Amino acid sequence: MNAVLSPSRRRFLGQSAAGLLLGFHIPFDAATQDGQPPEVNAWVVVKPDDTIVIRIARSEMGQGTLTGLAQLVAEELDADWSRVRTEYPTPGTNLARKRVWGSFSTGGSRGVRESHDYVRKGGAAARMMLVQAAANQWNVPASECRTARSVITHVPSGRTLTYGSVAAAAGKLAPPQEVALKDPKDWQVAGKRLARLDTVDKTTGKQVYGMDLVLPGMLNAAIKDCPVFGGKVKSFNANAIKDRPGVKKVLQVGESAVAVVADTWWRAKSALDALPIEWDKGPNAKLSSADVAATLKAGLDAPDAAVGNANGDARAALAGAPRKLEAVYSYPHQNHATMETMNATAKWTPQRCEVWTPTQNGEAALAAASEAAGLPQTQCEVYKLHLGGGFGRRGAVHDWVTQAVLIAKALPGTPVKLIWSREEDMLHGRYHPVTQCKLTAGLDKQGNLTALHMRISGQSILAAVLPANVKDGKDPATFQGLNPPGPEASFGYAVPNLLIDHAMRNPPVPPGFWRGVNLNQNAIYVECFLDEIAHATKQDPLALRRKLLKDSPKHLAVLNAVADKVGWGKPPRKGIYRGLAQTMGFGSYVAACAEVSVNKDGKLKIHRIVAATDPGHVVNPQQVEAQIEGSFVYGLSAALYGACTLKDGQMEQSNFDTYQVMKLDEMPAVESILMPSGGFWGGVGEPTIAVAAPAVLNAIFAATGKRIRDLPLKNHSLKKV
Repeated sequence: MNAVLSPSRRRFLGQSAAGLLLGFHIPFDAATQDGQPPEVNAWVVVKPDDTIVIRIARSEMGQGTLTGLAQLVAEELDADWSRVRTEYPTPGTNLARKRVWGSFSTGGSRGVRESHDYVRKGGAAARMMLVQAAANQWNVPASECRTARSVITHVPSGRTLTYGSVAAAAGKLAPPQEVALKDPKDWQVAGKRLARLDTVDKTTGKQVYGMDLVLPGMLNAAIKDCPVFGGKVKSFNANAIKDRPGVKKVLQVGESAVAVVADTWWRAKSALDALPIEWDKGPNAKLSSADVAATLKAGLDAPDAAVGNANGDARAALAGAPRKLEAVYSYPHQNHATMETMNATAKWTPQRCEVWTPTQNGEAALAAASEAAGLPQTQCEVYKLHLGGGFGRRGAVHDWVTQAVLIAKALPGTPVKLIWSREEDMLHGRYHPVTQCKLTAGLDKQGNLTALHMRISGQSILAAVLPANVKDGKDPATFQGLNPPGPEASFGYAVPNLLIDHAMRNPPVPPGFWRGVNLNQNAIYVECFLDEIAHATKQDPLALRRKLLKDSPKHLAVLNAVADKVGWGKPPRKGIYRGLAQTMGFGSYVAACAEVSVNKDGKLKIHRIVAATDPGHVVNPQQVEAQIEGSFVYGLSAALYGACTLKDGQMEQSNFDTYQVMKLDEMPAVESILMPSGGFWGGVGEPTIAVAAPAVLNAIFAATGKRIRDLPLKNHSLKKV
């Protein structure tokens, strides 16, 4: 048996966190890289043929960030959009150039909202430098020059120069100290419905994903980790498969995995399936979902909990309330189930380590590669590829990169591509956290909501991924959508006496950021319980929300927009029932109204969802609408089918036959209302997911009288009561 290869997990997490949290400056470094065409600045390269290459540090995983950021740069550059191309800078180059491109992290719907300012300034600075270079050539003041579609015009004389003809000279100039940005009302490229830059290559098959990559002399690896969380490798018999066709190496990876390297992936996978492995299943060998649920249930009434939002005295108000309502909701573990499974290609020598991989955070991937390689980051590099789905799985934790490098170390100088099988991907995810929630409402004699206690019991993502961000037992990410008034994920509803707290309970199932994260279940808990209050007090669900949102105009605006669009005050056609939901998350305000029917056999049909979004600014309306539609696919798949259940310490769902996703004929019509109100920048990739499930659940209650408080819906009969 080969020696165990194992990095320091603690050091790796520390380096990954550092890569996520370091600051950055506006990227006006104009240094020219060896072998690269002269650049105007770090963001803009203009070739002599007037092709414009815009460098994008954030990752493209189907959400359109690459095109949106390119639009923002091109807008300030006054570029000819038809000449624009994009490329990823590498995290190693970013490190060498003092993090000139800022953050490489793409998650939390932050791709545009947290980099718009400095990428726009990068484009504006490049335009100013190009103008100055042209003015110098003409020996005229720069103030007499104008730009449009990659052409500089000297207004008094009518002379023109293209960007490509002055780019080399512009790159030698000092960047401007003061950079003014355009008013969004004057945008010509940003804010427009432009086709995505990556669509053609994806539809023709030209786009290379990590699983497609082929390097000279490359070998392929398949891996199998202990299926029980916390388990280890006890032994394996490499001799049993060493003579199988194409097999090059059999080795243990870390404490818990075994890999086979072969000339093709299928030969590696087939040999791995035939390999006798004995597992030490560890302390979680008998753990079940029922065990986890019991632990969480105990937390609902535990005396100690971290407070996320409070005003007034909720406990006293509840004790004295003439009427109380109580309900317990729950939300399961769920898998990211990306179309492209985890994969990376690594090449290691004692002097250098290179990795090619789809990643949501190139800097964290570089930290993982460096740790596993046993080399400083300056001797490592990560080449980022488009992602075949991310949803948070390829962000904070890069376990597959660590594995790929450890395997490559056993074959120095040879590139090795590691691909996880679908089963490996499903059994070793970083799962959506499992939680339960007890909600208790106090009502006065008129049915007004006077007090609300919302106790969440369950898993903390940050405790597992970024423990330094947990302060005094509080994971701030747990309270998404439940925060006090402010710019990020605020509660919105005015309740005189409010207490929202969290009893942290962490089962031995690794959690991760899952598209929409904690906003998903929090919106269900709040919006469905409010619906319960409305029906219990004989109030219209819209009227109740309007009353409680009187001090939150942006929350109220999106809610009113969907209500007006569906004609809430008028009865729907026969057999159709409606449900509402609204929330704020990732800096944006969203609301939805679902229209459903349930036939006599209990079959659900979601006919239509109307959704309103206020993200402050819209960079590409078509992309935002696509993200809203995609959010409903993801959110409704989770609501209808998404649950990962534990039996004997491992997940029972290992492929799409047991972990279903929504099919085309189940998808409702989606009508999007974009209502950017300006003055802030919100995200669009995640917030709308959160209103999908509660809007449908509330409509199901209207149709059947059944209140579904735990998901997925596949576990419930919807026959009318």
